[in-house]
Amino acid sequence: MAEPAPRRDSAVRVALLYPELLGTYGDRGNARVLVQRLAWRGLPAELVEAPWGEPAPASCDVYVLGGGEDSPQASAAAALITEGAVHRAVEGGAAVLGICAGFQILGRSFFGPGGEARDGLGLLDCTTARRAEPRIVGEILVEADAATGLPALSGYENHAGLTDLGPAAAPLGRVEAGVGNGDGTEGARQGRVVGTYLHGPVLARNPALADLILSWVTGGLDPLDDTEITELREERRRFVAAEQGRRAARPGGWRGWRPYRRTMSSTARPSAANFSV
Repeated sequence: MAEPAPRRDSAVRVALLYPELLGTYGDRGNARVLVQRLAWRGLPAELVEAPWGEPAPASCDVYVLGGGEDSPQASAAAALITEGAVHRAVEGGAAVLGICAGFQILGRSFFGPGGEARDGLGLLDCTTARRAEPRIVGEILVEADAATGLPALSGYENHAGLTDLGPAAAPLGRVEAGVGNGDGTEGARQGRVVGTYLHGPVLARNPALADLILSWVTGGLDPLDDTEITELREERRRFVAAEQGRRAARPGGWRGWRPYRRTMSSTARPSAANFSV
């Protein structure tokens, strides 16, 4: 992963890009998590919302792209490619987190509303050109790649696209339960750019990932007490393990990589981590 930046005194600016288009699944919570975790440490932070129809800011430190439907996704990608603001920011050392549709936008290409290939930003060496049948919906657990230093990741996936990584990108981790990219891996990382299919929002469930991203632009961070969120993640792991056991006991067994279909229990909501998203 990218080397941490020196510690800084100026406010960290977190940009939430086009929440009107890329806000279908509550992923704006990821931007709020980043700002809040800095505030808890007494570090200055600013949330910058970049509305659709206005130029994306080019001087922020972290950019967050959420999930969305096919048509809004295509519109967002076209605008970001034309403007080039995110490309310039990454060249200047900014970090980027893309969730689901945002992840696909960060790649080299993805399928558009009619199934045709659309250009992505090319910040991740990956392509999304395959569709899963049926749509992938369910809890997902991921063993994070050892190079990230992250614990196991927990989330909720809801996507039809399957993503193939090129040689310049590494997966965020390997799937323990769920689908992810569709080949046993989940997400992608390349420099300070991260993409994942984990909703949740992912950073509310996995604060270590939030801190990793923040450390790239702030340097070292003081630890926080994340006991409650750790317990939440373990509850999700137990829930998924039990669900796998129940499915395996049914006629027909687990049936390959197809995820189960069940909504999150109330104990899995991000409010358990003091976030209202």
